[in-house]
Amino acid sequence: MEDINRIKMVLFEKKRTARWLSEQMGVTPSTVSKWCTNTSQPDLATILKIADLLEVDIRELFVREYKQFLLSQEQK
Repeated sequence: MEDINRIKMVLFEKKRTARWLSEQMGVTPSTVSKWCTNTSQPDLATILKIADLLEVDIRELFVREYKQFLLSQEQK
């Protein structure tokens, strides 16, 4: 199964760039690139800040099917 990086996907869904995220976070673009390619991972506090900046639930940065899960729960 192909590994899909959630930070990269959420950036795309939110129409934001890695450069934008790096500016907002105060880190270099290469740091965000490493996060988006799974070369390194941000710590939990950083992930919380990313979720806040992207206006998503933190779980959306971890679980690929999170939106589908939420929709299925609403239908019940």
